[in-house]
Amino acid sequence: MIVLGIDPGYALMGWGVVESEGSRMRLVAYGCIETKAGVPMQNRLRTLQLGVRDILTIYKPDEVAFEELFFARNVTTALMVGAARGAAIIAAAEYTENLYEYTPMQIKQAVTGSGRADKKQVQQMVRLLLKLDEIPKPDDAADAIACAITHCQAGVARQQFLMK
Repeated sequence: MIVLGIDPGYALMGWGVVESEGSRMRLVAYGCIETKAGVPMQNRLRTLQLGVRDILTIYKPDEVAFEELFFARNVTTALMVGAARGAAIIAAAEYTENLYEYTPMQIKQAVTGSGRADKKQVQQMVRLLLKLDEIPKPDDAADAIACAITHCQAGVARQQFLMK
């Protein structure tokens, strides 16, 4: 199974493609779709949507897993990231109905064993689980890979995380 993990963002949207066979996982590719400040909102959202479409076309994932949004900060930031997430969901929904979502706590729990793990612990476990020489950079890409790993490890329980 090939899984595309997406960490939604407005300036940087992280993505990671992980292939799993049984309990074995392999990192296929990762990166970020970047949009520039000062560019009109609709153009930035279009860039994100087209970027996700390109990734889907290139890597042909079987399923797509999104990190759910969690904000305790700025309302404007939350709205912009929500719009970016929506653009990515539309692109993915045009490709497949197999869309899943996980909370940050669920991702931390699946990858590190603790829902209260910090960012560095998650990144280190991504490196160890996928037997990588280095932690994937930037952080947004590492978060997206962690989301894909979470989905790969969900097994038959994954149906409860299907987007509704």
